[in-house]
Amino acid sequence: MRILKIAMLGFGNAGRAFGRILWEKHDRIIADYGVDVRVTAIATGRHGTLVDANGIDILAALDLIESGGSFTGGESTMDVVRDAPYDVVLELTPLDIFTGQPAIAHLETALGRGKHAITANKGPVAWAYDRLIAQAEQQGVCFFCETTVMDGTPVFNLAADTLKYCKILKVEGILNSTTNFMLEELASGIPYDEILEEGRRRGFVEADPSMDIEGWDAAAKITAMLNVLMRANMTPMDVDRTGISSVTADDMKKAAAHGCAIKLLCVGERREDGSVHASVRPTEVPLGSIWAGITGTSSVYSITTDLMGKLTVVEHDPEIVQTGYGIFSDLVRVIGHIAPKQP
Repeated sequence: MRILKIAMLGFGNAGRAFGRILWEKHDRIIADYGVDVRVTAIATGRHGTLVDANGIDILAALDLIESGGSFTGGESTMDVVRDAPYDVVLELTPLDIFTGQPAIAHLETALGRGKHAITANKGPVAWAYDRLIAQAEQQGVCFFCETTVMDGTPVFNLAADTLKYCKILKVEGILNSTTNFMLEELASGIPYDEILEEGRRRGFVEADPSMDIEGWDAAAKITAMLNVLMRANMTPMDVDRTGISSVTADDMKKAAAHGCAIKLLCVGERREDGSVHASVRPTEVPLGSIWAGITGTSSVYSITTDLMGKLTVVEHDPEIVQTGYGIFSDLVRVIGHIAPKQP
């Protein structure tokens, strides 16, 4: 039986959700693929590091961190990437939306060692996708990033596995759930400060929500989509970006008066000269449209292709388990590449 060793960089909510799914599906993976998946390293920013070449007891690790404890190791995330025993690295560290670092350096180091790489951090895909995928191809290893946009919703896997030979011409979506929630509440007449307070209480509005409100998170997500689906080789700085900070309750009322809602809409399209243009901006959409029907923390994307026309996928009110599943689904793709399903 083949042993596949996993190094996790980060062990926050998404990493812990992934850990529980892996534990639940461990024996099924062995039965389906003949692969014993073991977590051999966990590196965190605040709770120490744990490394065991024979495999970590993932449930014990979860219990320790969730009860307020810490691991005893002092290695940095880069120490783990550079030196730990693993076959696949999971890049789950916090996002730096303006540089993609240190996540890019983590991935470059892992790929340089000939290791497979999975990222839930959108920074590397928004800032260095072409470089990273070229490095992975040169090394003959996998580089997957499903969780970077819309949690575990099939976006990149859908295109790669089921839309073969289709050319993607346009991408549209409501990709930032925080602003979608805020605009909906604003339309209901709730004061701005109360909206932020409620969002923080429910856990999806950050203490500093400016990255969402000013459209940077949405810009990074549409950039990631275009870099993977269209090989646009762009960065968030290339996006024509306007956030929702200037949208008022009066704006929402005026839109409703002529049968529209306002949504923070992301659009990317290939032009006739071959260039890709992307925008993020508050946009009036008809109340009967699918865009207007995306409420709360739900998200949606549409892709327009040459052979399959326009396809739309909605993620309804995701929880953290969907994010954990996105990471897990990429791991299953890696397993499929190294150990095709048993007869």
